[in-house]
Amino acid sequence: MRRKVCVVVTARPSYSRIKTALRAIEEHPDLELQLVVAASALLERYGSAVKYIEEDGFKISARVYMVLEGENLASMAKTTGLGVLELATVFDNLSPDVVVTVADRYETLATAVAAAYMNIPVAHVQGGEVTGSIDEKVRHAVTKLADLHLVSSENAAERVRKMGEDPCSVYVTGCPSIDLAAQILEAPKLNFDPLQRYGGVGAPLDISNGYLVVMQHPVTTEYGLAREHVFETLNAVQEIGLPTLWFWPNVDAGSDGTSGGIRSFRETLQPKNIHFFKNMEGMDFLRLLHNSRCLIGNSSVGVRECSFLGVPVVNIGSRQAGRDRGTNLLDVHYDRSEIVDAVRHHMGNGRYPHDTIYGDGRAGKRISQVLAQAPLKIDKRLTY
Repeated sequence: MRRKVCVVVTARPSYSRIKTALRAIEEHPDLELQLVVAASALLERYGSAVKYIEEDGFKISARVYMVLEGENLASMAKTTGLGVLELATVFDNLSPDVVVTVADRYETLATAVAAAYMNIPVAHVQGGEVTGSIDEKVRHAVTKLADLHLVSSENAAERVRKMGEDPCSVYVTGCPSIDLAAQILEAPKLNFDPLQRYGGVGAPLDISNGYLVVMQHPVTTEYGLAREHVFETLNAVQEIGLPTLWFWPNVDAGSDGTSGGIRSFRETLQPKNIHFFKNMEGMDFLRLLHNSRCLIGNSSVGVRECSFLGVPVVNIGSRQAGRDRGTNLLDVHYDRSEIVDAVRHHMGNGRYPHDTIYGDGRAGKRISQVLAQAPLKIDKRLTY
């Protein structure tokens, strides 16, 4: 009998971080994919990731609307609780053999709590990593709720083992998002006009002579400063003057401050070198990144995919503090002069060698093999 594997996708980055594994699970003769799409992945204001999931041909088993409006700390906590309630009903209906939860967002915690209390084995992708903000607590909490650990690197695996997890339950698979980056390297040329294909808002841009990409999210432990933080980056990008493609923040606490700061800056100063987007199809986004001069912001894509692609990154603030990183990344504070100097430094260096710190491009198939063959159990104890 085929194992029923329920994968919960809750946000636009979660999809790219699991897409190749979804395809490998779908194609595996011993597995049956149950795909649940939830939270901000369903919402138009955050780019409607569900649209790209459907365009890729995946069958969606359930949709879970669980995001409470407010974009503050209370709404994050309440969304997590609502997610536990709604996902428990979904799992009861689908009766999966194992539930897969991705990375470190609060919806990831809701997925793991609901499955664990229902005696369903939990497989966690991207555990054992180190970052700043609330993500650090969530990731390690999910590790303790999980029964299978599908980690991106040997460093991550060692951290999971040191947390008292059974070494036999820890598998170094690499990160599925690197699989997509590896596909980009097979055909790296930018083969579309982003403004024509995705519209967006802002000045018309000529990107033929190079451009920047910005992806900056609020930091949940510093959410009250989100508006101030984004103003520093906006001013820096305007000073640099290069055409810039800027992507909307995610749903975390403080995103109203980030998005409000963007709108205020855009309407007041009407910058001539910045164009804003909600979202892009994953492969288009990675191809856009690969052909950029530099990525600016605090997204994990700068640490993960950009290290593999060799894209220069200016990482701002504490959101990615502690992550394993390649030589492509420069850390700065929320200070416009530091941001400008770091970007100009990268302009002088050019591209960096590609780094396999987060995988070699074959994670999806490895994950499907583990899910098909690993013993599934729900009892666990500290191993030290």
